[in-house]
Amino acid sequence: MGIRCFASVALRGTDVVPDLGPQPRTEFSMGDRLYVSGLPYAVTEEQLNDLFAEHGTVASARIVTDRFTGRSRGFGFVEMGSDAEAQAAMEALNGTELQGRVLKVNEAHERRTRDP
Repeated sequence: MGIRCFASVALRGTDVVPDLGPQPRTEFSMGDRLYVSGLPYAVTEEQLNDLFAEHGTVASARIVTDRFTGRSRGFGFVEMGSDAEAQAAMEALNGTELQGRVLKVNEAHERRTRDP
């Protein structure tokens, strides 16, 4: 396996950029995926699912954990069945209290890549 390097080349006053082919698409609209912070460390994914299910169909609920300890990091992601259900859940649950902690619910954004 070799290293492939692409460079932009000036050709008659225009830049030629290589065609990298079709880019992978995500199967969900970012509008139906929610970022939930302020989660109590003891909350389970099942409890998170049940909380959001009161406001629509939950496609998935995931709590982010520390890779070394396995302990919750206090935030997670919930994917709702539609953009409208996600909006309803966000409006209903943002700022509410769960086990003594205030939840923040926002639309999830694409993960940014980090520079090495």
